[in-house]
Amino acid sequence: METYSPKKVKVLPDYKLYITFENKEKRIFDMRPYLKDKYFAPLKDVSKFKTARINPITIEWDGEIDICPDELYHNSIPV
Repeated sequence: METYSPKKVKVLPDYKLYITFENKEKRIFDMRPYLKDKYFAPLKDVSKFKTARINPITIEWDGEIDICPDELYHNSIPV
């Protein structure tokens, strides 16, 4: 199963991310189900969620929170 790293990210309303991957695919990833997890719970603060940015291989947020690129790609919806 192929996996691609994100190259651009835009924060959308309702805890969604608009992601462009290295293969040029654009997809939407919904973070809402992940916010129940203790690790991602700080992102319920919208100002913290809006700190989403690309690091060399995935997306990260302030507070050293990141998410696996496999998760982003395989659980997102093509646009």
